[in-house]
Amino acid sequence: MENLIKTNKIAVVGMGYVGLPLAIAFSEKGYNVIGFDINEKKIEKYLLGLDPTNEVGNDRIKNSKNIEFTSDEKKLQECNFIIVAVPTPVLDNKAPDLKPLEGASKVVGRNLNKETIVVYESTVYPGATEEVCVPILEKESKLVYGRDFKVGYSPERVNPADKKNTLTKIVKIVSGMDDESLNKIAQIYGSIIEAGIHKATSIKVAEAAKVIENSQRDINIAFINELAMIFDKMNIDTLEVLEAAGTKWNFLPYRPGLVGGHCIGVDPYYLANKAAEIGHHAEIILSGRRINDNMSKFIVEKTLKKMIDNNMNIKGSNLLVMGLTFKENCPDLRNSKINDIIKELKEYGVNVLVTDPEASKEEAMLEYGVELIDLNEVKNLDVIVVGVGHKKYRDMNPIELKKYFKEEYKKPLLIDIKSIFPKEILEENFDYWRL
Repeated sequence: MENLIKTNKIAVVGMGYVGLPLAIAFSEKGYNVIGFDINEKKIEKYLLGLDPTNEVGNDRIKNSKNIEFTSDEKKLQECNFIIVAVPTPVLDNKAPDLKPLEGASKVVGRNLNKETIVVYESTVYPGATEEVCVPILEKESKLVYGRDFKVGYSPERVNPADKKNTLTKIVKIVSGMDDESLNKIAQIYGSIIEAGIHKATSIKVAEAAKVIENSQRDINIAFINELAMIFDKMNIDTLEVLEAAGTKWNFLPYRPGLVGGHCIGVDPYYLANKAAEIGHHAEIILSGRRINDNMSKFIVEKTLKKMIDNNMNIKGSNLLVMGLTFKENCPDLRNSKINDIIKELKEYGVNVLVTDPEASKEEAMLEYGVELIDLNEVKNLDVIVVGVGHKKYRDMNPIELKKYFKEEYKKPLLIDIKSIFPKEILEENFDYWRL
């Protein structure tokens, strides 16, 4: 360990939900770390000891030693172990958007020294590291892959807002272009990962392992979402069905809901796109994606039908959406499917108000043009849609939500997408529907 610390200065490129915890973890083990990001505003926050991701907390950033946060790419020249942890989104046509990854590779390549190991953590299709990233590194650095520098892949497995399954508590998959790089990468990551290291047999295997993790989850959720749509037509409560089925030891505990974020709703497209490239149509993967992508539309249609049943005028009605982030207890707004619900409701002339105790008002406006308001500012509502199961919502007395509605409603309409409230209590006081 001491030898590793002496001989390695580590750079982490991309200071988001993945990169920041990595940089902090390495610095806390005694490594000298460069935390690099092209976003200067983000770097400024870290320099002030602020953590907008809530993944490590302000105190750990303030108390971190051996780490330099910077937007100066030349600082990468000081490092001989570079980790790339930038997002890999999809385009509007659902094709992989590799521009952030390519851009990061160019930055690394321009500042790459001999005998450096570059490890990619971004989710990609199998083959992308060697087919897309390595040629960029060679072109920009004028160095030869395998002779002058080496490359590995170690997929991120971060679950944002999960305080139990944190970075060091999850088994780390590592891979390298050869045994030497593999063992070095395993050794360095192994110094911070408590759960252990799994050495993949190749970079492609490691890439494939990552992309199928989220694809599998996406497909399972799609199955439950389809069940929810079927059972709704049959007037059967989906959660009651799942609770009954869940008494069997091998029934998987998935729940219906919106599938957004930067991983589950994105990664399957990377695999499906690559499959199409080699002549295979990924039927199950894409059918799961279609179901999950259409859940926002299903929820909107259900909400509108309930409003009509309550003799409400849709156009001009006041509807509050509680929650905008892509998942609970997390400030991350990327690829939030709640925004799809908001946009579609507005198309019907609904006056949509949005609140979220976790999200940044500035980011919500920047990302979606959505103005977040405080819950205590709300009044005269016709409908409430609970979109995200934040702990602050789960801990509240749901009966208190009545005060935000127009007084004329004896049993106001409450749509509970995440099913966070007890059905028995809610049905007594609201026209209550849950997914």
